[in-house]
Amino acid sequence: MGDFMIMKTTKIEITVYEAGSVNELPAGDAALLKEALAATKQSYAPYSKFNVGAAVLLDNGEIITGSNQENAAYPSGLCAERVALFYANSRFPNVAVKALAISSAVNGVEYDEPAYPCGNCRQVLLECEHRFGMPIKVIMGGAKTIKIVHSAKDLLPLSFELK
Repeated sequence: MGDFMIMKTTKIEITVYEAGSVNELPAGDAALLKEALAATKQSYAPYSKFNVGAAVLLDNGEIITGSNQENAAYPSGLCAERVALFYANSRFPNVAVKALAISSAVNGVEYDEPAYPCGNCRQVLLECEHRFGMPIKVIMGGAKTIKIVHSAKDLLPLSFELK
């Protein structure tokens, strides 16, 4: 505890759901994750060789995909999640995001572990939640395990929020 007095302690807990394969998911979540994996093929990742795909399910039923786009003038590239979210918000500015699935591949093979959003992507997800007042399910897929949270807030519990 160090040399300072703690006035109050707050424990933050989140629930993360886990599946061993896409076959264990509800049909809609499985389909969205498969779209994200397919989007890895559109990735431009000549530097990291780590291809990431994202698929966004909108409240109107539309699915928008995106992939990571790297650039030699780092950090000018953009993550798959933000590519998909920004395109979805640009194309359908008044439609809420219901879910986002993320997948990754190396040399065309799905990566074993889940692909987790970076801090920037977490903040963008959170702002989408606030914008529409609706939680966004985040499905983070890997070949050996899939993790799901039912709100972006779970990924960034002590977040920056404008009221």
